[in-house]
Amino acid sequence: MTDIAALKARRDRALGAGAALFYETPLHIVRGEGAWLFDPDGRRYVDMYNNVPCVGHGNPVVAEAMGRQQATLNVHSRYLHEGILAFAERLAALHGPQIESVVFSCSGTEANEVALRTARFATGKRGIVCTDATYHGNSELVGALTRAGAAGPADPLVRAFPFPQTYRPLVEGLSEDELCEAYLARLSASIADLEASGVGFAALIVCSIFANEGLPNIPKGFMAKAAALAHAAGGLVIADEVQAGYCRTGRWWGYEVSGFTPDIVVTGKPMGNGLPLAATAASRALIETFRARTRYFNTFASSPLQAAVGMAVLDEIEGRGLRDNAATVGAFLKTELTARAPAWDAIGDVRGEGLFLGVEMISGGAARTPDTALAGRVANRLKDKGFLTSNAGQFNNIVKIRPPLVFSRADAEAFLAAFDETVVELRG
Repeated sequence: MTDIAALKARRDRALGAGAALFYETPLHIVRGEGAWLFDPDGRRYVDMYNNVPCVGHGNPVVAEAMGRQQATLNVHSRYLHEGILAFAERLAALHGPQIESVVFSCSGTEANEVALRTARFATGKRGIVCTDATYHGNSELVGALTRAGAAGPADPLVRAFPFPQTYRPLVEGLSEDELCEAYLARLSASIADLEASGVGFAALIVCSIFANEGLPNIPKGFMAKAAALAHAAGGLVIADEVQAGYCRTGRWWGYEVSGFTPDIVVTGKPMGNGLPLAATAASRALIETFRARTRYFNTFASSPLQAAVGMAVLDEIEGRGLRDNAATVGAFLKTELTARAPAWDAIGDVRGEGLFLGVEMISGGAARTPDTALAGRVANRLKDKGFLTSNAGQFNNIVKIRPPLVFSRADAEAFLAAFDETVVELRG
């Protein structure tokens, strides 16, 4: 049996204390298969969190493509290679006609940085608008968006507006249309403030489904109107699809669910099923403006290896019908969780689309006070029962459910049984 304390102490020495770990008692994972993870003792856990291995842990088709290409050729992007061209063309074709060309990179942070710089070059402006509870990456530029507007010094090039939601609305008692207009007014004010400051407005960037904000239900029509407002102000609209994309919602892209058309689309984690691979996609004019201004080069991006693995992931999604699986299994799971909510007043809401769901934990009844500690207890109880979730959202009180796309109806039914046990234990 693994000595978890000793392994944790060794990790602190090797990586430096403070590197994040999940759960009160951390897990030691040594193997994965499909939607499952295994510890050294052979105990199986159903992975209900990781969107990186979207076509399954240890996917043999992806592994074979990776090995074959690495054994054949893997070089940087300064040579002609048909594989990367075919992959870029296939990726762009998954969007509408406004998406034509691609800049490949290795992480969502890099891809979002390319997107922000592209918008700035195209508009000649510097200001970026995001929501007040978002996350788009870790670099100095992209990291400035994280929880922008919260306590601390504000970045003069960033403005944040309250993320749209109906559960804790900006103003109580409004109709949905009125609430939509209230959020649009706050967005408009952020844009106007950037213009008044002299830096100007370059882009609105959002996760298409507001994942880090907690998967809120948003007022009907908000995103289409927000995109129109951004365009009218001379800015571009960036859809961060690192979490929302690649069929996570049961549609190829989160922006299809939210109902808007972005100018720039960012993808990341799921693209390589574990191989570092990300992309910034836009019109040819936008991409060529970026390239002319930067001469961007990334040693490990636009490589034959990225192309081979990226194509294998798309083949698996399409060949195995994983988009439909995400839609049908996700709908079943959401329906069942929603039906359970009335039995425990600590469940404030169940929301999300496809295989990306959130269960909001609250206290105080009608006050809907976020209960971060309870969400953590739920996640830890579920882990002990063999199901891996986490807590997230604006207040970290959302039990976050985001399994690989291969997650099955049988996996969902087993999870529901464990969830029912957890409710009985914690409610008592």
